Order: sequence, then structure tokens, then C-alpha cells
Amino acid sequence: MYRVATSGVCAREIIFEIEEGLVSHVEFIGGCPGNALGLSNMVKGTPVQEVVDKLKNVKCGGKNTSCPSQLAMALEKCL
Repeated sequence: MYRVATSGVCAREIIFEIEEGLVSHVEFIGGCPGNALGLSNMVKGTPVQEVVDKLKNVKCGGKNTSCPSQLAMALEKCL
């Protein structure tokens, strides 16, 4: 299990697990609960590289990052 502090987003931390190259669990601490839960459910069972490719440059409002992008950056460090 990995725990990563976020930067520049509403969620304070992301907890995730990777099993056999697939994202098996994602939990956002803080942030928008519905969006975080929806995103977590959507990426579960997806190859790590695919999640990174789809989410890496997602922006939130006027920010240069987002919770999905923060997840992608954290996952990318595990590749």
C-alpha cells in the first residue's frame, strides 16, 4: 500500500495499491467525496500505465493539477 501527500488540490492524501500491474485500490483523503469515490471505482482493475496516460494532465478549474492528475503522478513513480 502506498500513501502519497498531494499538492495543490483539495484532497490531502491518496492511498492506493497495485497488484500485478493493476490498480487494485484507491482512496482519496479529503476533497470531493463523490468524485473521489467515482474515480476510485473507475480505475480499479485498470493497468497502471493506462491510468497514468488518461489522467496525467487533467486540470481542475484554474489549477495546473487535479486529484486525478495527482493520482497519475503517484502511480507513475511506481512504474
